[in-house]
Amino acid sequence: MAELVRDTIAECGSVTGVLGILQPLTEAITTAVRKLRLAMDGFPGRAALKRIERDAEVEAGIEGLRLALEALVNGLAPHNERSRGLDSVHERAQSALARLNQLMDGSARDSVHWYELSAQGFSLHSTPLDLAQPLRELREQSHAAWIFTSATLSIAGDFTHFARQLGLDDPHTVCLQSPFDYQRQALAYLPAGLPEPNTDTHTERVVEAVIPVLAASQGRAFLLFTSHRALRRAADLLADRVPWPLFVQGSAPRHQLLEEFRASGNGVLLGAASFWEGVDVAGDALSVVVIDKLPFAAPDDPVLAARLETLREAGLKPFFDWQIPNAVIALKQGAGRLIRDIHDRGVLVLCDPRLTSKGYGRIFLASLPDMPRTTDIGAVQAFFGA
Repeated sequence: MAELVRDTIAECGSVTGVLGILQPLTEAITTAVRKLRLAMDGFPGRAALKRIERDAEVEAGIEGLRLALEALVNGLAPHNERSRGLDSVHERAQSALARLNQLMDGSARDSVHWYELSAQGFSLHSTPLDLAQPLRELREQSHAAWIFTSATLSIAGDFTHFARQLGLDDPHTVCLQSPFDYQRQALAYLPAGLPEPNTDTHTERVVEAVIPVLAASQGRAFLLFTSHRALRRAADLLADRVPWPLFVQGSAPRHQLLEEFRASGNGVLLGAASFWEGVDVAGDALSVVVIDKLPFAAPDDPVLAARLETLREAGLKPFFDWQIPNAVIALKQGAGRLIRDIHDRGVLVLCDPRLTSKGYGRIFLASLPDMPRTTDIGAVQAFFGA
């Protein structure tokens, strides 16, 4: 909205006589946005719209924004042929009004409508619950062969979850072996005796288990966390206990942290979601990847909650049919940071006891590269020749 308001005022400079007409309308939008944001204070930072839209102040705020947008659309209409710029902002205002009306349509069943708050503003979203049918129609219209390739499409060698998401009926699949010799290049270390991941002491115990690994590897590690809270706690615990440089997500831009980590040669980088994928550090600079917990999506995520309810209504088991497969893919992405070259060697440290205490843990382990596995810190020290 702020950009629409700004661009509308900017376009008034090239057309005589419209500023006095349009400026009050843009100011009304700015006021409506501010009132709606104030009405949303006290609600969770991210949730389904239906959670807040029944609140009287929020309802009034949404209606005020809708009326202000409608007024701007009507105010621009007589002038949209006077310049290409005014025509463009008129179209954008119409689109914004249509999207807002769609978002407030409580009868929609094929998408989830949700909001997210920031320090000064908010955003409203509509996310499809199922992309299978539109993607199936797109493929049929293309009359072409579609090839999907990735190192993280399968769950323990099975492509069913990926195929169902994309509406692929009886696809031809092939799972190729990695070019890396994981039996020789890698070791999976599952520290014994760690508490359940929902306990208050889990992060402290993870740090205690990881310090001997870092001593054996002389730093050179990624510590990947499923929450920023655990990341910050681990950073505080490690700050005065290790001699290697620490690079903590949030202390600098991502690209800068990665550059400095590579240049350090023995750094320890602590990261959350954005470091689980799309990061390539080949060579000696990275020899340990630590994962604190199985990366299940946050249960309070509004899109996830709606999607799970849809699966439940369809007679499926959301935990096994959605949550586990997606967590497996995320774990594979995180673990994939370790071995990036045929000359790399490293240890993958998995700190979630559910891998061995829960039946579904076998699915996660079977989906990882086939590497030796140990619960003995001595094996880690021997791997690094410490």
